[in-house]
Amino acid sequence: MQAESELHELQKTTFNSRIEKERIEGNKKFLEVWNEVLDNPEILNYPFENLKDVSILTPTDRKFKLITWNLFKDDGSHIFFGFLIVNNSKRIKTGFLSHKTINEFEHFPLLDRSNSVKSPENYISSSDKWFGMIYYSLIECDGYYTLLGYDPNNNLTRRKFVDVLYFKADGTPIFGKDVFKIPRKNPKRLMFEYSSGVTMSLKYEADKNEIVYSHLGSHLEGTALEGQYQFYGPDGSFDALQMRKGKWMIQEDIDARNQKSKNDNVTKPDPKKQTPIYQPK
Repeated sequence: MQAESELHELQKTTFNSRIEKERIEGNKKFLEVWNEVLDNPEILNYPFENLKDVSILTPTDRKFKLITWNLFKDDGSHIFFGFLIVNNSKRIKTGFLSHKTINEFEHFPLLDRSNSVKSPENYISSSDKWFGMIYYSLIECDGYYTLLGYDPNNNLTRRKFVDVLYFKADGTPIFGKDVFKIPRKNPKRLMFEYSSGVTMSLKYEADKNEIVYSHLGSHLEGTALEGQYQFYGPDGSFDALQMRKGKWMIQEDIDARNQKSKNDNVTKPDPKKQTPIYQPK
């Protein structure tokens, strides 16, 4: 696809330029090229293998292609962009033992509204009021899709999410859904916020059908600084979300010795030593 070559060239400026104005202009052109190819039905099956700075997820049922990326700003903040291309093709009966397929492809721009959302865990939205993030993993569930997402956020904290995508009867995509059984809470997505100086693990273990994640803690618990997430980080233990009767339920303090990566063994953050928010690939 010719558009992939154009996107590949544009991503060099959009994601790697040290000048904010150049990144913004590169992103505008990046969006323009995407808009030119969104109506092409081949896009659902095209891999876009050369776009390493863009996350592209597709479920096994080929229902949609979810494309997300971020634009970082010099102040450490981020703006998120993306598209959801959906296959709403229908197979209809035209006579005795005969059918035909009506191809209906829709695309939905993802418009980031996260800066105006006060309670991310309780926020439900359509694509035009999306809570922006970079999705990096997709889990197919019964009637919905679970998404793992990342937000570099700012110079002090990072955030990771367990988000949900489902489609209404008319094909409208909705982000956020009541599929978590959490004591004393009724979240529509889960959010984990922690120091920018550490790494948190959040990953899907397909063989166990569970989402394993670092338990976050702080040595400031019980003080006036409790809840200031720039001082939070993994404490060495792990929890998991396990699927039961169509909902994710928390299992605390699991044995994750065989699931740890080298990034999971981290020390508690030093507030005086913050790493740069942007690290070019």
